Amino acid sequence: MSDLVDFIVIGVQKAGTTALYDHLGDEPEVALSDVKETHFFDDEAIDWAAPDYGRYHRHFPAPDGRLRGEATPIYVYWPQSLARIRAYNPAARLILMLRDPVERAWSHWRMEYARGAETQPFGWCVREGRQRLFDAEPWGHHREYSYVERGFYGEQVERLLQVFPRDQLLILQAEDLRADPDHVLAELRAFLGLPARASRAVPREVHVGREMDYGSQLTPADAAYLRDVYARDQQRLAELTGQALP
Repeated sequence: MSDLVDFIVIGVQKAGTTALYDHLGDEPEVALSDVKETHFFDDEAIDWAAPDYGRYHRHFPAPDGRLRGEATPIYVYWPQSLARIRAYNPAARLILMLRDPVERAWSHWRMEYARGAETQPFGWCVREGRQRLFDAEPWGHHREYSYVERGFYGEQVERLLQVFPRDQLLILQAEDLRADPDHVLAELRAFLGLPARASRAVPREVHVGREMDYGSQLTPADAAYLRDVYARDQQRLAELTGQALP
């Protein structure tokens, strides 16, 4: 029996990954990590020339025949995470949740603003504020301020498919999980090789943004600007996957 983790929800942030993790917890054939996000493969403090996978495995129950999995949505975005996952388990199955990138960016900003990590208005953050990523380490990437960058799904999927074969990747959409969880979960079970079963899953809203005065809003001008920013990348995503976002 392998010690290796079998599947990972690799992204994207603010696209229903917590709700999906919650649904997966109801599957009797699945053993999830003790925390939703282990943040192992994006940890730059690890010696990646000789990583201690025991530290990773401590988040999981001992192998007992169930599939072991976790969900850390930064993995699809963070540099080297995908290559590190492949080095760990080339047979890993990866699940990618997508959401309208404009709505994702707005939800991401609201989260960081509510946490106090962000103090600037949304419109500034998705325009001039993107320059902050050039002062980050690794260069061009930031855990908090990457509102726009995490929405370039085509670019991220293209990089992913250079590391893993397409048949080890399942792409789901947050809107579908919310609207028809039974259908999405049946697709997920088939992908993971789990037996089909009848279920009456109820849509789950997890980690909904706090009700507070954000001092900013998603304006029609902001939305139009971001649609233009994402247009070419959305076309690339459709070419790579055959999927279009709502």
